[in-house]
Order: sequence, then structure tokens, then C-alpha cells
Amino acid sequence: MTKKSRFRGGIHQTNGFDKELTANKDIITFVPDVVTISMKQGLGPACNCVVKDGDIVEQGQLIGEAKHFLSATVHASVTGKVLEVTDSYCKIQVHQCSLPDKDSDYNTRLIDISHFSKNEIIDKIEQAGIVGMGGAGFPAHVKYRTKSAITTLLINAVECEPYLTCDEHIILEYGYSLINGALLLKKASGAVKAYICIEDNKPHCIEKLKHLLSNVNDNIEVLSLATCYPQGGEKQLIYASMGVEVPSGKLPADVGAIVSNVQTAKAVADMVLGKIPSVSRCITITGDVTKPANYLVPVGTNIGELVAKCGGVRSKDNKVILGGPMTGRCIGRSVSSEEILDNVSKVSGGLIVLEGKFYDETACIKCEECVHACPIGLNPTRIDFAIRNNDLGLCESLDATECIACGCCSFVCPAQRELTYHTVKARDAVKAKQREEANSGKQSI
Repeated sequence: MTKKSRFRGGIHQTNGFDKELTANKDIITFVPDVVTISMKQGLGPACNCVVKDGDIVEQGQLIGEAKHFLSATVHASVTGKVLEVTDSYCKIQVHQCSLPDKDSDYNTRLIDISHFSKNEIIDKIEQAGIVGMGGAGFPAHVKYRTKSAITTLLINAVECEPYLTCDEHIILEYGYSLINGALLLKKASGAVKAYICIEDNKPHCIEKLKHLLSNVNDNIEVLSLATCYPQGGEKQLIYASMGVEVPSGKLPADVGAIVSNVQTAKAVADMVLGKIPSVSRCITITGDVTKPANYLVPVGTNIGELVAKCGGVRSKDNKVILGGPMTGRCIGRSVSSEEILDNVSKVSGGLIVLEGKFYDETACIKCEECVHACPIGLNPTRIDFAIRNNDLGLCESLDATECIACGCCSFVCPAQRELTYHTVKARDAVKAKQREEANSGKQSI
């Protein structure tokens, strides 16, 4: 089944943005000597660490208790000795670590899941601390405990972000884990139909998935979508695959849909079928490094160490981005691998080193390319102007709260203006203002 993308705006990245750097390389497993595990792995506040310095912990052991419904529990990603505990992280000396095996039973065949109930699956998802591993970090158990009637489950295998190929390799190397996880999520959601959504620029992945699904009779199929960024955006994916628009202020569940990333689906299979909590993930290290690669690593692995394993940064004139180049966060310029101090979290999709000079922004030329590219239909240049002048009222009237931070506006801007940064700043400021007003109203009642 093939449908063409119908969401407005977006951009067509014709050159693939160097996905080929890692597209044909198998996943490398790597276990470091020390992991530093953040106590904040979801959208909510950091978890309370329940271990102390000197403790010996086992891989999969609970080390962080979630005290907020948007937080996700944290588990030891390795077996080892706790070296240091703070309010924000737990550092562990690694004694042993077992990463999910390609030869595991649930990655070599379809598993009968008929004996698992909907609630049992969701409970295990919560126990595992599974979040949206496509980058959102929303606790999966909260999403699947919705009271809305779900008709359609969408497994997001689009990976439209340039450079990144970690999800692509999960499909190719952990295909049955993904399929088994998708079937578990379909049961957890109560959906009638499930689609594994993927762009048509990955024909090898499409054929692989179709082959694995050839003997599955459970209303799940591959949905090939036209290549267009940000096809993997939640609302854009729903519109492209279902022809349904998620209204402003509403959630996918309000239109009968749930969206989960392929690595989230794999994590569900790891927990429910392999009894392994969410303690590892695949991450792409690419760009201006000597040997770009995809790594399967325990959560808490230092990313600079992975860059060093890739041969290190090649150019001193660089920009290092944590995540994808469109939605990621710049963590430094002109840095070496030793200066990259960030650690792998459950939502770390990649680290990209970009080479070259980066130019300062100039005045807006009023070309409105950002308006045409915005998949939400916003006017980024007007929001940019409003937030620079601290006019939150104007930002609110311009619907800044609807920004999905896809980066399309900055990408197409010939003046090199930081439109995404300022639109996100406006979005967050308006939301904070709205929360403050709502709380103030509650207190006055």
C-alpha cells in the first residue's frame, strides 16, 4: 500500500544529506568502562536515585524512581560498581554488560503473544521505563493508557532526518524484534489496524519488512510514503498515512491514532519477550569523523568516546550537533572528541560533526520561503520579530505554540536567520505564560 505525502510545506532533500556515510555499515556493539546515566530520561522531572556510592548494581536493576507521571524509571544499563551519585546522574564502573542479541529467540521468529493482556503489556512498558525513542521522550505507558478509542497504530520508521540511519539498521538487523514489538503495541493500543510507515527512499527496508510480515495475519502492513521532510513528525505522519488532521491543542489519540518509533517498538519486545528494561539503544555517529558508524550501546555511554572510536573529529573548523541536523542541539563549535561530554540517553538518535564555516545571520529579505516551508502553516519570520521584541501577545496570536521545531524555516532561510531557535523560544515562552495564567486563575477561585 502506497500513499503520497499530503501534509503542507516541508522540504525535499534531494541529495540524501550523507545518509550513505553509514547506510551500508552493520551496527557495532560497544560497552565502555564507565557509564554516566542521567536521572532524567523522559519529559518529566529527574527521577530519585535509589542507589548510593559504592553499591554493586546488576544490569536492569532499578536505580531511579519516577515521581512524576511524565517521568520514566531509570535502570542500570550495566552490572558494576556505583562510583558517584548526584541529583542528576549515576556513574557506574562497568563490570559486565549484555546487549540485546541478534540471535535472541524473538529476533529470529514471530512470537505468539496471545497470552499477554493489554494491561500486562502496558504495565511492563511502564516498569521498563520505555519512552518515545525517536526523540520526543514521552513515556510510552502514558500514551498507551489513553481513554480514547484507538483505531490505528503507526510505527514510525520514516527516519527523515538527514544523516541518521540508526532506525534503518534496526529494521535491517533487528527486524523480528521490531515486528514482535509492533504486534505487542498494537495489542496494547487496542488498534484495529497497524502500519509500519517508511519513506520510499528505503526500498531495501520496505522489502525486508514485507518479507517478515508475509506470514502475519494481524492487520499490520508496510505503508510506503513519499520522501519529504518532516514526514516523521507525528502530526505530519498521521495526515500522510491516515488523511486525518490532528486539531490544534489535541493529541493523536483524539483522532484515534498512536505513533511509536521503531526503536520504541524494539524496546517493548526487549522487555516483554526478553525481560530487558530500556537500557540500550542504537545511535548514529557521523559527519566529519574518520569512520562514521552506528553503535548499539548501553545508556550512559559517553558520546565523545564513540566519536573517538570513529577515528575522531577530522576538522578543527566544525559544529557538533547532538541529534539530527534539523532538530538537534548544537553542543559546540571547533571541538575535539575529548571535549564532547554528553552521554547517550534513551532519546539520543545521533551525533553529527559538520565541517565548514558557519555564517552570521543577516537581515530578513522578506522572501517568505520560511512560510512556504513550514509544515504547520506558521509565519516564522513574524514570530522571530515578535519574540526578539518580547511581544508574547503577538507570538500567541501567531500560534507560536504550534511549532514542532522541525528546522525547515532555518534550513530554507537565505539570510541564515535562526528562525527555528527563536520560534521555539516563543513557543516555550507563550506556553509558560499560559500555564502561569491558568495557575493564577485556579488560585483566585
